[in-house]
Amino acid sequence: MTTAAATALVLHVPQIPGANLLNLLIVDDERAIREVCRDVALSLGFKTCIADSAEQAFRLMETQVVDVVLLDLKLPGTGGLQALRAFRQKHPEVAVIVVTGYASVQSAVGAMREGAYDYVTKPFSMEELRLLLDRVVGHLKLKTENRILRERIKSRHGFGSMIGHSPEMEKLYRIVAKAALSTHPVLILGESGTGKEMVARATHFSGSMREKPLIPVDCGSLVPTLIESELFGYVKGAFTGANQAKEGLLALAEGGTVFFDEIGELPLDLQSKLLRAIQEKEIRPVGGTKRQTINVRIVAATNRDLEQGVAQGTFRRDLYFRLNVLTLRIPPLRERRQDIPLLAAHFLERACRDTGHAQTLSDDALKAMLAYDWPGNVRELENCLERSCALVSGSVIHASDLPTVIHSAPGTSLRGGDNGSRILPIAELERNTILNTITQLNGDKLLAAKMLGIGKTTLYRKLKEYAVQI
Repeated sequence: MTTAAATALVLHVPQIPGANLLNLLIVDDERAIREVCRDVALSLGFKTCIADSAEQAFRLMETQVVDVVLLDLKLPGTGGLQALRAFRQKHPEVAVIVVTGYASVQSAVGAMREGAYDYVTKPFSMEELRLLLDRVVGHLKLKTENRILRERIKSRHGFGSMIGHSPEMEKLYRIVAKAALSTHPVLILGESGTGKEMVARATHFSGSMREKPLIPVDCGSLVPTLIESELFGYVKGAFTGANQAKEGLLALAEGGTVFFDEIGELPLDLQSKLLRAIQEKEIRPVGGTKRQTINVRIVAATNRDLEQGVAQGTFRRDLYFRLNVLTLRIPPLRERRQDIPLLAAHFLERACRDTGHAQTLSDDALKAMLAYDWPGNVRELENCLERSCALVSGSVIHASDLPTVIHSAPGTSLRGGDNGSRILPIAELERNTILNTITQLNGDKLLAAKMLGIGKTTLYRKLKEYAVQI
């Protein structure tokens, strides 16, 4: 079939559901075959890239995420079978489909023994290629769903230690499951408090590196003058006080993952050194002359707009592109409000274990929480419930027991009483808050006044008005 004829047929090929989430690498030294396969794959919904040799394919797979490889067994230089073995060793998660001629079917069978997913013989029809790619999409989708299912069985609430069943979180779980299978750099984007470190941990502990170290690096808290020695280590005598050599965090994480939290805070000079370490897979300790080979995965997170940082010159463009191979965006809590009851129940259960008495949320409290936008995201929700559990002596947490900024959100009203149906006057809200605080602090009125932000004289006057003895 000619290229023109094949391209014409492409227009009538229906897309494969789910193919738009996958990247296909076509490796063939014949330009016409590469172009036809690319056109068919694009029409089916795949994202595609092409290589005319195994060597070029190796280079592409170092910097790009690849899910499926369409590999010609007859290649110049490094042969297809040798390339298949290299793919299986370095990228075992990739599904490889080998392409061979009728006269070389035996070599295709050998490739299957080496771990190829399937094979197709030349010349092949567009429908044959479509059916084969359809099968591989189903195969990869099933693997991902099985991984998510296993994590759900372990966690009950979501994926790993992440909690939520909203469509936004389900999408995140699928991408995390896919990212866990590769060793490419991962960039996690999300507002403060959304759980970026939790996603990094799920990515690490769901993959093949789970038995190796996960080393977190808080770029925002490290002293600028010490960052380099912390990351790369130093040799004895490198500076005053360096009485003995010390391994850096990148070396300590050998075979595992280094998680750079708030990567946008990293100084520019350190960005260039980190880029070199990622590209060359080696580091040079401070004060040393010898380079040390490293094998680590880089996962970075930020709440900043790195593209804007690149435009403003505060973040290196080449490092951004190096990190931005796999991107995970964590939705803010206001975009997945249906997860709030599940998250609240989880944090409430944990807080109750700490305080030793069971508490539940009233309907009005949950309504107030659902109406609030949570600018601090999941972390703010957790802190809110911990505070409420500590201050409320009863078994039910009402909206009036929540921080004022939450129960005063538009669309909510303060309710109290045993049945949660009575609107409370401000004076009664004030009385309940003061008495509950003193009770929780075992009668320490001075500390209660300090926590409530009022003077001790005001507190004693209020207690006299309430005619209570505490």
